[in-house]
Amino acid sequence: MTKGSRVRYALMAVCLLSLLTGCSHDPNVRKQKYLESGQRFFDKGQYREAEIQFENAIQVDSRFAEAHYKLALAALKLQQWSIAYQELSTAIQFQPDLYSAHLDLANLLILGRQFNEAKGHLDLLAEKQPSNPDVYIARANYYSGTNNTTAALADMQQALQLDPSRSDSYLNLAMLQMHGQQWDAAEAGFKKAVELSPKSSTALVSMGNFYQTRGRFPEAEQWFRRAIAAAADDPTPRLSLAGLYMAENKFGQAEDFLRQSKKDFPDNSVGYRMLGDFYYSNNQLDQATTEYATLYQEHPKDMLVKKNYIQLLILKDRIDDARKLDDEIVKAKPDDTEGQIYKGEIEIRSGKAGDAVNTLQAVLKNDPDNAVAHYQQGLAFDQLGNTSRAEAEWREAVRLRPENVDAHRALAGVAIHRSDASGLAQEAEQIIAIQPAAPDGYLLRAVADIDRKDYASADDYIHRSLEKESKNPDAYVQLGNLRMAQNKLAEAQNAYQQALDLNPNSTEAMGGVLNVDQAQKQLDRAIGRLKTHLSKYPQNAGFHIMLGDLLDQKKDLAGAEAEYKQASDLDKNNSQALEKLGSVQGERGNADQALQTYLDGSKNNPKVIDFYLLAGSIYQNRQDWDHAKQQYQKALEIQAENAVASNNLAYVMLQQGGNVDVAFAMAQTARRQLPDNPNSADTLGWAFYHKHVYTSAINLFKEAVQKDPSNPLYNFHLGLAYAKSGQAALARQQLDRVVRIKPNFSGLDELRQAVAEAKG
Repeated sequence: MTKGSRVRYALMAVCLLSLLTGCSHDPNVRKQKYLESGQRFFDKGQYREAEIQFENAIQVDSRFAEAHYKLALAALKLQQWSIAYQELSTAIQFQPDLYSAHLDLANLLILGRQFNEAKGHLDLLAEKQPSNPDVYIARANYYSGTNNTTAALADMQQALQLDPSRSDSYLNLAMLQMHGQQWDAAEAGFKKAVELSPKSSTALVSMGNFYQTRGRFPEAEQWFRRAIAAAADDPTPRLSLAGLYMAENKFGQAEDFLRQSKKDFPDNSVGYRMLGDFYYSNNQLDQATTEYATLYQEHPKDMLVKKNYIQLLILKDRIDDARKLDDEIVKAKPDDTEGQIYKGEIEIRSGKAGDAVNTLQAVLKNDPDNAVAHYQQGLAFDQLGNTSRAEAEWREAVRLRPENVDAHRALAGVAIHRSDASGLAQEAEQIIAIQPAAPDGYLLRAVADIDRKDYASADDYIHRSLEKESKNPDAYVQLGNLRMAQNKLAEAQNAYQQALDLNPNSTEAMGGVLNVDQAQKQLDRAIGRLKTHLSKYPQNAGFHIMLGDLLDQKKDLAGAEAEYKQASDLDKNNSQALEKLGSVQGERGNADQALQTYLDGSKNNPKVIDFYLLAGSIYQNRQDWDHAKQQYQKALEIQAENAVASNNLAYVMLQQGGNVDVAFAMAQTARRQLPDNPNSADTLGWAFYHKHVYTSAINLFKEAVQKDPSNPLYNFHLGLAYAKSGQAALARQQLDRVVRIKPNFSGLDELRQAVAEAKG
């Protein structure tokens, strides 16, 4: 080779190298390579790895619509709903004619029951893709979700006309027909779906579900077994058969079947977790925790096993163990959503609700549609005493995830607190639908029916609960409550006694037994019965409180005090015992002892605001305004919207000569929450009085006096207001009334002087 040739080849090599180098830095090439790599991972079912590659493509080109869409599809596979929503929205923003993204987003919104937002995408798709059967299927789901079954069925028929060979279309149609109780048509639809896809486990399971719904259990089992055979490598169909066994009350058979399934899938996370999840779903927390402890030892790298185990440890109040494992997760990945939620749960269980609110708010800032975080946030607000915020969080949780049974149980508690029988019945029905094998949903429905005097229905639900758990003392307590409501006292006593036999430490059962005694005007029999039971179970603080209540009824205040003292000694955190102890001490004239009891109670139970309110009221009665103010302020630090604390602090500030405008605002806050309370009317009236708005003050004082005519303070305030407004005769009437009610009332001289000045 000549020198010139060598030079030419060298130049060619340099040029080729520069071209290759240029290609490797071409952003269009790089983003496409990341996209293709992500797709390969996606096709293999490696969705997290696919996400990373799609994110790399977006790093190269933030406006790469296809990469955003692919990332959304991976997020959907991983059930990362908020990420999927964000990425689908972004893909559409950069490529408005990406109709597949519109369709996926519409389906996601329907799943989240955000129907108004979904409709816009569906309308666009119906216009742009009128021949796409998936559009009509999505719209049918939309109509089904908005309870327009007729329109839903019409759209499903249209989807089948466009493509009559699709098994999933027949499944959707059959489910809609089931919803409309068109049983024969639904059965035909399910059979057609199976005919088109005879090896589809989804179609086979759906067929089995239909027969289970119709109570045709042997046929359901046959179809579930066909689904299991058709998907030998997929453990999921086995859950349907286990669910059938539970519906037939064959708990042992379901347990044995899932134990075998665990052996059949030693390397499949879904397969080996099914037994533990079965225990958890049936509220058998001890068995679930034991099972997951074993799973964690066998599969320490399975993050889902670890997280589920943490959740169980929290539920079992093994907080230190749970914190240790969760700290490992958070340390390795600070933005791990589940890890942060567990952290919030642990903070709630540790009495650090304020910290939990901050932790969970950070989660919701990044993932606002996380139903579990909303549920836990509700628990945190509830612990802080902010019941309105708690309820709002729980309602958001069930909106985002209707199957969140814990949130439904929390809302059932809200309904009970409000004596809202209709609301309780609704939540009970949701619990039954989600966990038909659990006994508590039926009991909650029975409670609602008892309140609504629908005794036949209540009886039915109690016995349905007993079918699920025959030795559940709570069911017998509710049966006793039902018989009491029916005035069948002998049957009520028998039911309560059955509950007490099953759980001798049940305060609810013993309370029922004693209620029957008292209804029969047998107070001494109740006392004797309880003393006998206490001799066998002397460590039960609740029983001592009950005995104290009975002795208090007999006016045996010393005996009542001794029982409340015994209860508080057994359980220093029992706020009820301490409150009752302080009350009876005050009733016996020992105000100093009562005050000390409340102060000690606040030290042992620093988050229980009642102790601050009770101690504050004693200081207030002594006109020790500084100490009263301190107690009410402590209460408001725990529960900023507490109406009683706001009301009383406002009154104390007015008595001290504090900022009238601040006191007025606090009195208004209390009045809004306690519109029918005479004390809130009096305090707000007193604030108006100090602002020299006497007409408003008089109206509020008159309301307070009307509701509590014998209260000397309210009458005193009304007299002062009349005097300041120049109504001397009315002021004199109030002076005379105060003298009659309480001749030694401390403000009489002030009122006499005001009356004299009003006369001029």
